Amino acid sequence: MSTPLLVIDAANVVGSVPDGWWRDRAGATTRLRDSLAGLSTTGLPQTGAPVDVILVVEGKARTVTSSPTVQVHVAPHSGDDAIVELVADQSTSGRPIYVVTADRGLQRRVGAYGVEILGPHSVR
Repeated sequence: MSTPLLVIDAANVVGSVPDGWWRDRAGATTRLRDSLAGLSTTGLPQTGAPVDVILVVEGKARTVTSSPTVQVHVAPHSGDDAIVELVADQSTSGRPIYVVTADRGLQRRVGAYGVEILGPHSVR
């Protein structure tokens, strides 16, 4: 079986906790990336382990870079569009795909590819 893919909507997850993230979006996204560091080896209860982690960033968080265990994908325009493109590209790979977001519009868009949706608190 191939390694599951976990695609995380960074803006949605960062925005799910009112901790002042709006004052420093890049800093909040960097902290999120760093908090996800162990996921590649531990996975989540829903995904099992190991898992490939892609954090999709947009807007003022575009300066955030990848870490050794979390690949950062900088959306050229809309983060939602970038997530849909990533899912579409991977949908024929046969690997399980999980998308972390609470955005219902995005959930509908990626749902067409048979992914499993997880809420922001699954990775917080």
